[in-house]
Amino acid sequence: MRQYIRHPARIPIDYVVDAEGVRDREPLADIGRGGLCFLSREALPAGACLHISIPVGEPAFEAEGVVRWCRAAGGRYEVGVAFGEGDEAYRLRMVEQVCHIEAYRERVRTEEGRVLTCEEAASEWIGKNAAAFPD
Repeated sequence: MRQYIRHPARIPIDYVVDAEGVRDREPLADIGRGGLCFLSREALPAGACLHISIPVGEPAFEAEGVVRWCRAAGGRYEVGVAFGEGDEAYRLRMVEQVCHIEAYRERVRTEEGRVLTCEEAASEWIGKNAAAFPD
């Protein structure tokens, strides 16, 4: 069983189902070392190949993945996607960090009333959390 790190649903994920050419933008639900989970309006079949793009940072994270599972969830579907080892796993880890930084930036704005640039938020988050970020 994988353990995923929770991120705000406002982070968008773009995907293309290769076999069907379906393109859509949906909210990211969970992201972890070996894959991610996103919400979809449509059920996707296990085994379907996806091209994933998460527009956080420059360049955007892009990878090929495979649908491992899909289950109904409150009128939508949760879709679990797995990635291969190597480069994609490393880049996914970088996306995890960017998502944490964006969540930190939003939390600071909401709770403290401070508006941080991406760079300021990254600097603060790294100073406070990078040592504890799981390998």
